[in-house]
Amino acid sequence: MKKIAVLVSGGGTNLQALIDAQARGEILGGTLSAVLSSKPGVQALERAERAGIPGFVLSRKDFVNNRAMTAALVEKLKALDIDLVVLAGFLHILTEEMVEAYPNAILNVHPSLIPSFCGEGCYGLHVHEAALSYGVKITGATVHFVDEKADGGPIILQKAVNILEGDTPETLQRRVMEEAEWKILPQAVSLFCQDRLTVEGRIVHIR
Repeated sequence: MKKIAVLVSGGGTNLQALIDAQARGEILGGTLSAVLSSKPGVQALERAERAGIPGFVLSRKDFVNNRAMTAALVEKLKALDIDLVVLAGFLHILTEEMVEAYPNAILNVHPSLIPSFCGEGCYGLHVHEAALSYGVKITGATVHFVDEKADGGPIILQKAVNILEGDTPETLQRRVMEEAEWKILPQAVSLFCQDRLTVEGRIVHIR
């Protein structure tokens, strides 16, 4: 059984999707073992506590830079014997030490169909604002492995979501979460924990 750690910074809606999927028996071969937050007192930690998942705080303001924070995170994850790291609304850039410690074992969910509307500065509502201002008719979400480039790692799963007339960034954000993010993130976690993913270059094969 693989041990999963979820890294959070805020409300934890994607964490809740994982908690709910685990409760339904949909995460095969793995268990949510820890939630690590970059801020104290966030709702994600309350969600973890209610689900009986140990929560830890490594506050960004306690570290001189992202590299120092990343090193502390890696040390904590190794101490917890974690196999898979999931970024779920984690708002800080991790330096290369994390990728070196967990090659092809860090998952991120991004609220667009990568390579559209992604990369540095594209997060949260900014992604949906960009999609609406460009005038695309379809957006969605992507789960990918994390590498050194922001939103640049190999793609595991994607799901499309239609943009509707009159959408605002807020309504689109909610629909992308409900119809895509909350579905494909637990699926990708389960596939990883069942050893059904292999990576060749940029291509992720699902067995």
